[in-house]
Amino acid sequence: MRSTPHLPDAVGAAFAFQATACRDLASPFTAAVCEALAQSLDENSAVGRRIWSWGARAKADALALRAAGALHFLARSGEAPGLAAAYPPNAFDAAALASEIARAIETHDDFLAGFLVRPPQTNEAGRSSVVLGGALIVAAATGLPLETFEIGASAGLNLHFDRYAYDLRGGAFGARSAALRLSCDWRGAAPALDAALRIVARAGCDVDPLDPGDADHRARLLAYVWPDQAERLARMETALALAAAHRERVERADAGDWLAARLSTPPARSVARFVYHTVVWQYLPLATKRCAMAALEAAGASATRETPLALLQMEADGDTRSAALTLTLWPGGESFALGRADFHGRWAEWSGAGPHRPRPLPL
Repeated sequence: MRSTPHLPDAVGAAFAFQATACRDLASPFTAAVCEALAQSLDENSAVGRRIWSWGARAKADALALRAAGALHFLARSGEAPGLAAAYPPNAFDAAALASEIARAIETHDDFLAGFLVRPPQTNEAGRSSVVLGGALIVAAATGLPLETFEIGASAGLNLHFDRYAYDLRGGAFGARSAALRLSCDWRGAAPALDAALRIVARAGCDVDPLDPGDADHRARLLAYVWPDQAERLARMETALALAAAHRERVERADAGDWLAARLSTPPARSVARFVYHTVVWQYLPLATKRCAMAALEAAGASATRETPLALLQMEADGDTRSAALTLTLWPGGESFALGRADFHGRWAEWSGAGPHRPRPLPL
């Protein structure tokens, strides 16, 4: 009888970590996919060999999410009806899922192995509720309109955070006529919703940007949404349609180089520059991170109360249940722990920390 293979330690740990994270984030099906792959993959297939040989960066490279995304893409494609039958909204059957994954690897091995090359892009529009909160804090503190810059912007869904409508605990934000309405349970000392928020310009970059108007790109983004989270799938489809209708497109660029170029341009007077990223930092190479921070610090050193600079970060810090929210504001470069948020934007716990609006500038 053939024994169950054991993935190399770093790779096996990455799949186990991702399975735990998926359960913590209400996706038991994706957790089951990760576990089925970890228990069955061997070096007899191209996808198995690629995963086995990934090495120490398996967790940092989100290898398990790449593999789960590949299978979901295949299930949605119509090319593997048996696999699709084992996926939601059909009833979950662990044995049937494992069997269909094995069959998919046997039949579509080269496709699945090739899908692993590109990093996952979870351009989750639900995170816009957190970006909105950070932007409201900056707008209230500075009293200025914002020019926004998003790094790791993928298809640009969160470039449009001010164009969505929101249902938030204790209030609402945005036009009633907005095509996409997001719900987020804002807890704690939430940002004030009455700040004068006005976006005068917006831009984003990604090392591998996706076009919301391209059918293949849309299919890839939808594949990274967990199959048992139908609300997120529907939200993604609506957000993609809205992004396709707007003129902004994400620029193809390294985040460090892009920020260095953008922030070296003299800022407009009486406009706050607002840089943000959501669940991106972990994927960036060390050199890119250093370049991005150097660009921010250089721009921050010349920031004034008339030309302030802000950095909002929503990033993982080891807790699989939520992301840390941090805001840094220049001049001064003071950082504030704003709270924590669900990775997909279902809730945000605000700490009440943050800058306060300064006294009016002297005439």
